[in-house]
Amino acid sequence: MPDVLTRRNFLSFDFGDRRAPGDHWIRIHRIAMACRFEVMLSSEDAGHVGAARAALDEADAVESLLTVFRETSAVADLNRRAADDDVDVDAGLFTLLVRSHELHEETDGAFDVTSTPLSRCWGFLMRQGQLPADDAVQQARDRVGMPHVHLDPEHQTVRFARRGMEINFGAIGKGYALDRMASMLRAGGVRRALLSAGRSSVVALGGRGHGWQVDLRPRLASRLVGRLWIRDGGVGTSGTGEQFFEIDGKRYGHVIDPRTGHPAAGVLGATVVTSDGASADALSTAFFIGGPSLAERYCAGHADTMAVLVLDDTTERTQVFGSYHGATLEMES
Repeated sequence: MPDVLTRRNFLSFDFGDRRAPGDHWIRIHRIAMACRFEVMLSSEDAGHVGAARAALDEADAVESLLTVFRETSAVADLNRRAADDDVDVDAGLFTLLVRSHELHEETDGAFDVTSTPLSRCWGFLMRQGQLPADDAVQQARDRVGMPHVHLDPEHQTVRFARRGMEINFGAIGKGYALDRMASMLRAGGVRRALLSAGRSSVVALGGRGHGWQVDLRPRLASRLVGRLWIRDGGVGTSGTGEQFFEIDGKRYGHVIDPRTGHPAAGVLGATVVTSDGASADALSTAFFIGGPSLAERYCAGHADTMAVLVLDDTTERTQVFGSYHGATLEMES
């Protein structure tokens, strides 16, 4: 039995001297989606604490909708019935499925919310990593593929073309929840706040000067990669530090390439900055899987998307692609 190691990939927040004289930070937080959701406000915006608490209620609502660990959730119901029938879903879930389909196509299949059978095959779903036989991997691959999820926009229904398929929004759900929270805060008049989920997903509202400061350092990296200043945008990160196991000195990470059925390799950490949290989360996973070639190609064709990749080699080389109008990146020398 291999040793299973569970660690988190962190974006760290260090605001330095960006506060006004005499100002301090107010942090309102809650546990949801098995991580800490937090809204950070300046003391100047203390009047918005009530709005922040209401926004955190939205994180609970999104978890109730998307979780695969509660039989009562809409996604659990979809996974049970969609191979046999056209399943009606609400507008929010249908929109997220449409966006997931678009991201699947735009990333050449690297992002795929149907990859759960592969995660289960490798033992990562229950955090008990194992090296599966080739035929087991192939059987799991036969139940994976976003093109086999049929979306009917006229009737707002979903149907699986193959039995054993499962939807899991683990690679996009936190960013999606932050986006919904941010919409609520904006509607409530909040113009400056930093929202985070598990320190792997961030959505920034406003910000003084260059914006909110976010340090980039994948957990398994030996050094700080760089410092990001962000205003009005989303940041997502993905990496091998999340969960992995080792056999004979080889590391197998929990992020599975749905196109091959095997754990992704070659990238230590991928961070994406773009206009919304859901896309940033999904693209960080896709670029972790697809590597520099996919990140470069995607950013060249999509304005306002920045990718920072730390390669899993002896020098931990860093490559940056694209740009985001609300972000300034300072690289460590």
